[in-house]
Amino acid sequence: MAYSTEVVRRARERLAQARADRDRENREHLALAYEQQPRLKEIDRQLRMTMAQAARAVFAGGDAQRLMNEAQEENLALQREREWIIAEQFEEGFLDETPICPICSGTGYVGSSMCDCLAELCRQEQKKELTFLGAGRESFDQFRLDYYSDKPDPRLGFSPRAVMEKTYQTCRRYAFGFHSKAGNLLFSGNTGLGKTFLSACIARTVADQGHSVVYESASHLFQTLEKARFESSEENRRAAAKYSECDLLIVDDLGTELPGQFVTAALYTLVNDRLLESRPTIISTNLSEEDLLRRYNPQIASRLRGSYRRVAFVGEDIRLLKSKGIVR
Repeated sequence: MAYSTEVVRRARERLAQARADRDRENREHLALAYEQQPRLKEIDRQLRMTMAQAARAVFAGGDAQRLMNEAQEENLALQREREWIIAEQFEEGFLDETPICPICSGTGYVGSSMCDCLAELCRQEQKKELTFLGAGRESFDQFRLDYYSDKPDPRLGFSPRAVMEKTYQTCRRYAFGFHSKAGNLLFSGNTGLGKTFLSACIARTVADQGHSVVYESASHLFQTLEKARFESSEENRRAAAKYSECDLLIVDDLGTELPGQFVTAALYTLVNDRLLESRPTIISTNLSEEDLLRRYNPQIASRLRGSYRRVAFVGEDIRLLKSKGIVR
């Protein structure tokens, strides 16, 4: 999974801290055991000495096989005595020095591959980041179709509820079946119809599956890209790189940012690069296709039309309905 550098850094710090805590706990337990059972300390000292003494004797020209056999017999006798003392005097696991992860020993990697222990911490850090940005708490189970009228709309040929039920199912299938070739979605419709809510549901669900997700408002995204372009620093570069590197990018409220040449150029580059690399993207906007063409340029509008699946959001503004007490 293509987690951002910042997410991986935080996950590695947590793993290193957990490894350090485990090592400290093991040292404390061993010191307490030595204090309560001095014979344990003596046994451990003898275990270190037996093989070293045998090795020195072999180098000095002694009978190698005999000396090694004697050392192994003494070593095994000491280990049996040690195990007996521990079993009799301490609760199970008190002196268990198993590493924080038995697969990677707490390093986070098996060869060049990320271990499952570090991948899980990355997933957790990803979810924290989504929550901080305002996504991550929403759930598909909380979505309510009764916010949408079941009366047929002459303009649509269907009721808003029928359209939104299809939209809901489309989003749910996309989230739970997400993969690298999942494709791109364009959420379009007026304000207050659930675009942000369902975007956040997708973000949480996809992140729960271990994929890297960046959920960002359009205004903040372009601010970050502008800083990376005109205020060069490693921190700004990393902040901008996550938009290109993540498994799923969700851009909320496209069209609410301040317009300008930089925004148009940055949007084209981002959309085009992610299309070329087959990295799925979801964009939500209140703008119509005509508005998108007028606000940006034909190249962007063409890519959004041709390479994004349009998902319609219809109905009445739910926030207004709630404020009037029509729905709760």
